[in-house]
Amino acid sequence: MTGNILAIDQGTTSSRSIIFDETLTAIGSGQQEFTQYFPDSGWVEHDPEEIWDSVVKTAKAALADAGLGADAISAIGITNQRETIVIWDRESGKAIHNAIVWQDRRTAGFCTALKSEGHEDLFTSKTGLLLDPYFSGTKLAWMLDNIEGARAGAESGKLVFGTIDSFIIWRLTAGKSHVTDATNAARTLIFNIHTQEWDDELLEILRIPRAMLPDVQDCASDFGTTDSKILGAAIPIAGVAGDQQAATIGQACFEPGMFKSTYGTGCFALLNTGDKPVPSQNRLLTTVAYRLGGKVTYALEGSIFIAGAAVQWLRDGMKMLDNAGDSGEMAEAADPHQHVYLVPAFVGLGAPYWDAEARGAIFGLTRASGPNELARAALEAVCYQTRDLLEAMHKDWAAEADTVLRVDGGMVASDWTMQFLADILDAPVDRPTILETTALGAAWLAGHHVGVWGDQAEFAARWQLDRTFEPKMDEAMRAQKYAGWKDAVSRTLSSRD
Repeated sequence: MTGNILAIDQGTTSSRSIIFDETLTAIGSGQQEFTQYFPDSGWVEHDPEEIWDSVVKTAKAALADAGLGADAISAIGITNQRETIVIWDRESGKAIHNAIVWQDRRTAGFCTALKSEGHEDLFTSKTGLLLDPYFSGTKLAWMLDNIEGARAGAESGKLVFGTIDSFIIWRLTAGKSHVTDATNAARTLIFNIHTQEWDDELLEILRIPRAMLPDVQDCASDFGTTDSKILGAAIPIAGVAGDQQAATIGQACFEPGMFKSTYGTGCFALLNTGDKPVPSQNRLLTTVAYRLGGKVTYALEGSIFIAGAAVQWLRDGMKMLDNAGDSGEMAEAADPHQHVYLVPAFVGLGAPYWDAEARGAIFGLTRASGPNELARAALEAVCYQTRDLLEAMHKDWAAEADTVLRVDGGMVASDWTMQFLADILDAPVDRPTILETTALGAAWLAGHHVGVWGDQAEFAARWQLDRTFEPKMDEAMRAQKYAGWKDAVSRTLSSRD
C-alpha cells in the first residue's frame, strides 16, 4: 500500500508535525513553540489549550508544506512528552487546570511520605518505577487534592485523566476516544507492567478513581478517527508511543542489547532487554519499550532531566551564546587545561542518583574561565551522565553481546559532543541519517498498522548510518575526567555527609 503518514510529535517546549511518504522521506513539516510556566520554585506547567492549538497549527503547516490535502494522509501517529498530565471535563473537553509537566517537583514531599510509609518496593515491583515526582501518579493525586471540585468530579465520572497523547486524541476525535498506549501508561506509576492493567492496589494508595482512566492499547492499534472538521478529512489514528519509546522504535532498536540515547531538553537512554522485565539494582527504571500484537518488549531506562536545557540556560539565562548550535564550536575553543564541571541539577538529579533536592553547581572555575569553558562543561555533563546510565545498565543486564549505541535528538548534530561521548564511554557511537527518530517511530507504528510499511525487520533494514564516532581519548585522561565528574556530583547530592 502507498500512502503518507502524519506524525505528531508533541514535545516539552514545542509541537512538531512531520509528513513521511511511503519511502520514509519527510516531505512536509511544521513546528511551533509554546509557553513554559513556572508558578513556584520547582513547578513547571503548560497550557493545554496552547498545546492543542500548536498541534492543529503544525499539522496544517505540514500539510501545506507538503502540498497535500488531509485526504492524502493514510494515518496519524502520535508521540508525546511523557508523564505530563491533564484532567479535563468529559462533556466540554476543557482542562480544569494547566498541565503539570514531567519536570515538575511539587510532589517531592508526597513521594517522601509514601517512601516513609514503606510503599516504594510495592510501586517498583508492579510498575518498574521509583517514587519520584517525575512520574504521573503523584501529580494526578495532587490535582485531585488541590483543585476545587476535582475529586468529586473524578469520582462522579464527570472528569477524565490522561497523559498528553490521550488529551490530543480526545480532541482530535471530538471526544469519541479516551485511550492511551502501553508505553505512556507505563509511566504513570499506576499501571502494572506485568499484567498490563491499571492496578487497583496502587490506585487505592494514591486515591485515584479508576473511572477517570483511559483504555490502554498496543502501540499500533485503532485509536479512533479524527473529526473531519479539524484537519479537513477523517483520518485514522493508528500509532501512539511516548517520545522515548518512539525514538527507540525509530532507531530500530528491536533486538535485546540495542541501546538508544535521545538528547533533547533532557536525555533519555533505553536498553532493549527483550520479552522479560529486568528489575534494576542500580536505581534505573524497568519500563515498556513497546507493545505490538499484544506482545510486550521491555527496557531498562535512565532519565537525565537536563541535557539540551543546560545549553538553553547558557543562552537564555546567562546570555553567553546567541544560538544553542554555537555550543560545539565554543567547546572546541575552550582552554583544554581548565577542568570545569557543570552539574545541571536544576530540577534535581535523575538516574541513577534520583535526588529531587539536589541543585545545580559549577566546580573548577578559575579567573580565566569564560563562556567557552562553561559551554564545554554543559556539553560534557550530558556525556558524563550518559556514562553514569550505561554503567548502571551493564550492572543490571550483563549480556554477552556488545551494546549497540544509537543516538538522536538535536544535540547529536554537534560532532564535538558526539566525539566526546564516544571518548568518555570508550565505545563507538552511531548517528543515523534521520535525526528526527521520535517522529519517525510514531510514523512507522501508524504506517505499519494500516499497511503502508512492513514489519520490524523490513523497517530495521532501512535504518541508515550517517557516521560512527570511535573513541580516541587516552585511558588515563578518560579516567581523570570521569573521576572529576563523580566528585562534582557527590558535592551536589542533598544526602551527602
